[in-house]
Amino acid sequence: MTTTETLSPETGKAETRVFEADVARLLHLMVHAVYSDRDVFLRELVANAADACEKLRYESLANPGIASEQAQRITIALDPDQRRLTITDNGIGMTEADLVEALGTIARSGTRAFMDKLTAAKDGAKDGAKDGQDPQLIGQFGVGFYSAFMVADQVEVITRRAGTDLAHRWTSDGLGTYRIAPAALDEAPAAGTRVVLHLKEDAAQYTERHTVERIVRAQSGHVPVPIDLIDGAEGETSEVTDGSALWTRPKSDISAEDYADFYRGLAGQFDSPALTLHYRAEGKHEYNVLAFVPETRPFDLFDPDRTGRMKLYVRRVFITDEAEIVPRYLRFVRGLIDSADLPLNMSREMIQQSPLLAAITKGVTNRILGELDKLAQTDAEKYAAFWDTFGAVLKEGIYEDYGRRETLLGLARFRSTSGGDSWRSLKDYLADARENQTAIYYATGTDRDRLASSPQIEGFRARGIEVLLLTDPVDSFWAAAGVDFDGKPFKSVTQGQADLGLIAPLDGEAPPAQATPEADAFITWVKGQLGDLVSDVRASDRLTTSAACLVASEHGIDRQLERLLSANGQTPRGAKPVLELNPRHDLVTRLAALPDDAALKADGAHLLLDEARIADGELPEDTRAFAERLGRVMAQALG
Repeated sequence: MTTTETLSPETGKAETRVFEADVARLLHLMVHAVYSDRDVFLRELVANAADACEKLRYESLANPGIASEQAQRITIALDPDQRRLTITDNGIGMTEADLVEALGTIARSGTRAFMDKLTAAKDGAKDGAKDGQDPQLIGQFGVGFYSAFMVADQVEVITRRAGTDLAHRWTSDGLGTYRIAPAALDEAPAAGTRVVLHLKEDAAQYTERHTVERIVRAQSGHVPVPIDLIDGAEGETSEVTDGSALWTRPKSDISAEDYADFYRGLAGQFDSPALTLHYRAEGKHEYNVLAFVPETRPFDLFDPDRTGRMKLYVRRVFITDEAEIVPRYLRFVRGLIDSADLPLNMSREMIQQSPLLAAITKGVTNRILGELDKLAQTDAEKYAAFWDTFGAVLKEGIYEDYGRRETLLGLARFRSTSGGDSWRSLKDYLADARENQTAIYYATGTDRDRLASSPQIEGFRARGIEVLLLTDPVDSFWAAAGVDFDGKPFKSVTQGQADLGLIAPLDGEAPPAQATPEADAFITWVKGQLGDLVSDVRASDRLTTSAACLVASEHGIDRQLERLLSANGQTPRGAKPVLELNPRHDLVTRLAALPDDAALKADGAHLLLDEARIADGELPEDTRAFAERLGRVMAQALG
């Protein structure tokens, strides 16, 4: 009980009083506020039963006489006719005092008390327990048992402490009182505990075999005690789980097919894992990891609400599959983490943020990326298949995870103007960079073939400069985020000045001729004609065969990023493209030779802008005016 001090107005002295509690109301809150999913009651009762078996195993080390001759098991019996569900274990059992202590006092956990006692004994060196004999228990808060009242209007507990000849029955309706009475030995387990739930009318589904089996397999499928299921009064006993957990076994004892079968059951997919990661982290933090990279892409991979698919276990009992164990850009990874030390909140449905959770997240993420890097180094073909499937998702991390950006860039693979259909790494790119090349050049869009033939790339191709062709939507974001690799910044070929003057053309490519004064004057005149349709008009050193192209300004945003933002109603105000003209192109020089007041010259200026828009995959801003100008030019050309 908890006490507080008050000041008595009569005596002026402090008095110590006990907090009062409405037990019925407290139980109601425990049942209806702590848990949000009714199914968890079964997990809690199975966890208690597993703890009882583990306590018996541990205590029998010091007192072999209490050990059961039968193998430890948990049995779940279904009785639809009586609307009754029974969970029985042959674990340590309870005395009358244990019942009062564990079930008669809310939030006083028998497991917690057992662990405290064990810790004190170790600290005092009283029992000489050996390493490796620590019991693996999950109960911490002493509230899990009461979740049974979410589905039952009466709960009976018949129990017999191992090594004793006394049995007791505990009963309660969960409304604030309970009753303890002696039980006949023939009604009780030889040792252990039987919990009988008299289910509410709206909880009758918990006597259906498929419902109970589904819950047990999902939430308690790997507890260290086998679980049997008896369907009906005369039903046969069948084993639902065998008490084993694949991730606790040595890797040398597990075949590739064992891993594949486990993955299919865990992920609910029919493919095989492309990569399996199985290890135990030891040291300051200890936990088991079993993770899989699928061969095929999950159908909901790009669902905006989709998060990771890593399950969290504590001492082999399922806790949640909603914990942020790996970052979103690794959401294709399926698997589980099992920790014995992770702190939980009272309902176990949410985990507390803790240094251990942060350490697990960091360690698992780094290990997965390390395994992917190892795969890239040892099996390029297999890694290319992985990148084909999940590369677009992994690249999200380049934008989101600054701390691992260099690692993720090293894992990234790209199509380029030099690689054909092969994937290129950034190391490959830099190894083939031209002399005096100071940046990693890229183009973003939706179609690789159109990007490869776009006019903005002409000058780069003439100089043998490789350009990365980025076609995933996320590319426009991470590439524009000030990224660099090995000291070389990323630079869009559709943004700002090309600055190609220091890089010599390839052999056989003629250096660009100097622009004539007439062409320079024409470019100035075009800027006046187009007005605020563009932010600038200038001579281009990136064009070799085309007459015009559009680029973003030096301090603006990339053209493709602008389109993505525009599609979501976020076009930056005043974002106008720069029109670059090729002053050496025949069309430009012939237009420049016309008088400034010639109608053909004005139409030509606007058609150059519309031509650049079309080459960029856009429509002319005014399609009617475009058609009229084109008609006038064709009529004049045809005489």
